[in-house]
Formats: sequence, structure tokens, C-alpha cells
Amino acid sequence: MNSLSNQAAIVGIGATEFSKNSGRSEMRLAVEASLTALKDAGIAPEEVDGLCTFTMDNNPEIELFRNLGGKSLRFFSRIHYGGGAACAPIMQAAMAVATGAAEVVVCYRAMNERSQYRFGAGFTPDAMPTAEIAHYGYYVPAGLMSPASWIAMSARRYMHDHGATSEDFGRIAVGFRDFAATNPKAWFYQQPITLEQHQQSRFIVEPLHLLDCCQESDGAVAIVVTSAKRAAKLAKPPAIIRAAAQGACDDQQMMTSYYRRDITRLSEMDLVAAQLYAMADISANDLQAAILYDHFSPFVLPQIEAFGFAKPGQAKDVVREGQIARGGRLPVNTNGGQLGEAYIHGMNGVAEGVRLIRGESANQPGTCTNVLVTAGTGVPTSGIILSAA
Repeated sequence: MNSLSNQAAIVGIGATEFSKNSGRSEMRLAVEASLTALKDAGIAPEEVDGLCTFTMDNNPEIELFRNLGGKSLRFFSRIHYGGGAACAPIMQAAMAVATGAAEVVVCYRAMNERSQYRFGAGFTPDAMPTAEIAHYGYYVPAGLMSPASWIAMSARRYMHDHGATSEDFGRIAVGFRDFAATNPKAWFYQQPITLEQHQQSRFIVEPLHLLDCCQESDGAVAIVVTSAKRAAKLAKPPAIIRAAAQGACDDQQMMTSYYRRDITRLSEMDLVAAQLYAMADISANDLQAAILYDHFSPFVLPQIEAFGFAKPGQAKDVVREGQIARGGRLPVNTNGGQLGEAYIHGMNGVAEGVRLIRGESANQPGTCTNVLVTAGTGVPTSGIILSAA
């Protein structure tokens, strides 16, 4: 279990600007972010011998590799399940480096999900159904056609069982937008919101307001992973991959796991949390900051509970007390998250985790020795713990 811990490190991060109309292809975005990350790491493009991304990314590995000027591609992999893959490519890269399958791996995600297509559009099953999408036949006829509608079911139950309110969801959004407002790279830079504005924003699917929902963004982020031994020789402080894990369990379905005994829990994140803490040999008290996947604000609450920052049903109290906001005990999404910075399927959250370890965040809360980063919720998911060398 612990053989992967501390064997690899993130040594380079790169990103394009985040926009609603990039004006260029997704491939170009991927190349720009990857070259920036390699420059940040001080590693030449021809040294790259591994690539990891999402199954949903439209950029073929061999095309990106060719455009980077790569020489020999020895390892490449893709992770399914949308945002649940945000941390899994980092895990794949760490495993490749730890086993000698590759020496320098670039993890990337590039998307024009606002200008080229609308990522948050309603879901319509293909005419030729697969095993994966067959279960949507139970939900789409009832009007559950979009990610927001799928999350709304679990959010409403959480409110019923635990006394959370729409204002609690709003406090999460307000806190993340507060961080975005002081992050020059964020789309909502200098655009904080108030709880009143959150409450007045239109409903998308009750109980989710517009400001509970993440953005649709154009942009790209790339991460460079190599061995911890080599990382120690590079110019910038490495972010050691202290733990990495994936998880799916408890009758897992794609954002519609309504047949679980308790749909207010994120069982997959409970599983990831247990693995991460065991591999890293630390507890919640050893974390100085966290990047929690925030495609929709209600699912931040069960993540707070999964990782032991609050007891089941009590995450709302942590939020009401300001513990995850600026100046709180555990600052969350210091970049503004996907609600405030950009939605790059969580890869921008990984980059922020690295900045926190380096002490380079626009909203650095102090010295960060250990930082948690999570991936998409409601789907098979993943997570990592990054640590200072």
C-alpha cells in the first residue's frame, strides 16, 4: 500500500488563460499548457516519455507528443468518469515513475467547453445504448437530464436529513468567490459575491441556484511528474505525491447512485479518504489546506465529512463558522475553485495544490506542509495528498 508514497513528485505546472472563448484549438491549448509546465520544471520537451489525461479529452496523446517535439513515448493512459479523473492521471503518472515505466510524465486537460461546445448541456442517451448509459433510461424520462438535476436529488436529501439550507450552499459559493476575487488568474477576479446575490440568482434545478453551479470554461492545465530523486535536483520546490487513490463502491453509478442506503454520503470519497490517510500516514489535523472538487456547491459538504473535518451531517456547521473560508482553520479552494477560477475538470485544482506547497498561491494561507486535492464527486473518483519535501 505504501510503496507509492513519496516515490514521485509534481515538478512543473502550466496553464493557459481561462476564458469563455479561447480563440484557438484545444490541441493548441494543450501544447501551450504543457510547454509552460515543462519550462516551469526546467525539463526539456524531448525528455517527456509519458502522457496521462482524461478519456473525455479530445487531444490524442500521439498528436500532443508530436507537437511537443517528443522523441520516445513509453507510457500513456486515460482515466474515465469525467471529473472523477482529476487526480487519477497524477496517480497513474506516479505509478509509472515509481515502477520505471516512464521518467517524465505530463498530465494534461484541455477544453473549449464554452465556445466550442456547451459542457453543461442536458444529457441525451445515444441511439445505440451501452451498459454504462442504459441506467439513464430510468432518469431521463423523468426529466433528470443534466448534471445539476442529478446532484439536486442528493442535495435535497442532505438538506432533509441534516438541516442544511440553501444559505449553507451559498456560503460555500461566497467563500470560493472571495478567493477568486483576489486571484488574478481567476475568471471571476475582482468579482466577489454576497450571500444575498447567491440567494437571488435564478434556480437551475431546485435547490441549486445558478451560483451553486461551476463554470463552463475554455483553457488548459498541465502537470509534470517525475521521480522524487530527480525532483530534489530541480530549481523549484517539488510537491511530493505522498498519497494517491481512486475509489468506486456501494452501488456506484454515474452521478445517480440513488439506490444506496444513504444518498447523502459520497461513499466513493469515503473510500478515497481512507486510502489516502493510510498511505500518507497522516490525519485530517495534519492538513493545512484543501482543494475540494466543487462542480456543485452541495457536494462540498459530504467531502468535508468524508475527510474528517466534520462529523456526518455537521459540515454545515463548519461552513457557517467560516472554517473553510479566508482566515479559517482549513482554507478550501484558495484559487477560487471551479466556481470562481475556472472549470478545467479539476486539473486547475491540482495546480493550486502545488502552488500551496510551494508557497506561491495568490491566497497563500501560510506554510503548507500537506495539502489535499480531490476529484469529481458522485462518480468514481480519485484524490491525492501533496507534501513538501
